[in-house]
Amino acid sequence: MNRCKWPGADPLYVSYHDQEWGVPVYDDQLLFAKLILDGAQAGLSWITILRKRDGYYKAFDNFDPLKIAAYDEVKFEQLMNNPAIVRNRQKIRAAIKNAQAFLQLKEEDDSFSDFLWSFVDGKPIQNAWSDLSQIPAKTAESEAMSKALKKRGFSFVGPTIIYAFMQAVGMVNDHVIDCFRYEEVNALSGG
Repeated sequence: MNRCKWPGADPLYVSYHDQEWGVPVYDDQLLFAKLILDGAQAGLSWITILRKRDGYYKAFDNFDPLKIAAYDEVKFEQLMNNPAIVRNRQKIRAAIKNAQAFLQLKEEDDSFSDFLWSFVDGKPIQNAWSDLSQIPAKTAESEAMSKALKKRGFSFVGPTIIYAFMQAVGMVNDHVIDCFRYEEVNALSGG
């Protein structure tokens, strides 16, 4: 069975690749959680965040934006001292700021999912890469989404972070064509 080479042999990484990566996500709160986790990844490998994902869910109240938006300095310091997450001041502040921006966006547009998916016309882009080296770090769509999110007050949402997010939540199918998940993810996307 062929799969993308990036997960290597790490069982957690392989499971993530085989079950989650590239599967379309439309739930507002799950998209918010994935956006925060991808922002936490900045400058790190995804496996670092994946290994801490359960810790993030616990530390950040299951990524409930209402709760996160109300975090005070006491909660911020608790997070800064929590070894279950990446303890980076800017990333933790960004998570709080992004929760506030998320709530504002939902108040104005109702659906975070619809807002994000509008950058790919509401359906996943089906790429057809034969090799990992062909996969871009960012695209015109990720640059547009990044710009729009920043305009709405989000941070840690640069075009490269956003492209990784788009891959993770199935806005693009970047499984290589000989990966067993390529056709499966394509089918999930209605392809």
